[in-house]
Amino acid sequence: MPDVQKVSIALTGEQLAALKEAVETGEYATTSEAVREALREWQWKREFREMVNKKEIERLKKAWDEGVASGRAEPMDFDATLAEARRRLKKAMEEAA
Repeated sequence: MPDVQKVSIALTGEQLAALKEAVETGEYATTSEAVREALREWQWKREFREMVNKKEIERLKKAWDEGVASGRAEPMDFDATLAEARRRLKKAMEEAA
């Protein structure tokens, strides 16, 4: 059996009532059992978040490297780009009518 240690925690009245209800309805044998399960779920979620964050960081690093490898960006003529966007929008509206 794992080393079991007692700790004291402070709960709101609502939290304590929920724990007691879970025991009274037979969902858990003791409040300690319910708290241990809650801690296991918390640990799992924490590990999951860390894993997701690591994957997201890896994805961003890859995207950064791809961007750097693609070369220097050419300056863009904003006015010409805006005029082209307006031309395309006007054409799309005419075709839709």
